[in-house]
Amino acid sequence: MSFADAAQVRSAQTSVPAPREQSAAVQDAVAGLAEVDRATGVLYEVVAALDLSALRGPSLLPGWSRAHVVTHIARNADALVNLLTWAKTGVEHQMYPSAADRDADIAEGAGRLPQLLRADLDAACQRFAVAARELPATAWEAEVAHPKSGPFLAHRVPWLRLREVWFHLVDLDGGVGFDDLPPELLEHFLEDAVGQYADRADTPSVLVEAVFPDGGQRSWALTGADGATSPAVGGAAADVLAWLTGRHSGARLNGTAPTLPKWL
Repeated sequence: MSFADAAQVRSAQTSVPAPREQSAAVQDAVAGLAEVDRATGVLYEVVAALDLSALRGPSLLPGWSRAHVVTHIARNADALVNLLTWAKTGVEHQMYPSAADRDADIAEGAGRLPQLLRADLDAACQRFAVAARELPATAWEAEVAHPKSGPFLAHRVPWLRLREVWFHLVDLDGGVGFDDLPPELLEHFLEDAVGQYADRADTPSVLVEAVFPDGGQRSWALTGADGATSPAVGGAAADVLAWLTGRHSGARLNGTAPTLPKWL
């Protein structure tokens, strides 16, 4: 079931008209936006299947219902539109006015009825799609900033959106897990998750080992402030990603997994 079937709304189309010769930034943005389209379609199907009782029920995020998660995904789309506006105009537009405003918007939206939640989500996804379509090719190379991780180039915005959609799809606990990720995205998100811990003083020393569905393997060494010999912790790539991102309930890992600092 899709939103189009259940709520008479359309799925997002975030493709960017491609110039004849694309810069590396535009190519990266276009690739990310194609994945955002695919993930948004999955998101619509999952949310369309959630009735009022399910939406009021707990998500996998402590203290948040599924309705909180759906609202957060919508507000994230609007926050990333702010970054695209920044890239387009050169005028600073932070993702959120403040953390308190962000939390208040999520709390308010979570009380809506299912049809309003879905309409809000769709409208926010459409705003992101339009902002991406209308962004000039050169603007994908503009510098913007994340409130936590700092400056980065705008062509990474679609990948931030993609991470937000997929990870919170898992948090909705609606039948989608990390093992449903396309293999290439599974590796991409593992790289990203490991990178979040690099060069942090509170990161323990650990050798992260992942086995992918096709039998391929990868490992990453995280070196903590103590410089100790790294113990190995590994398992199926989906379980390793769950552990690295603090969603490790039920994850099956080999070795003794150290306590990691807060991921994001």
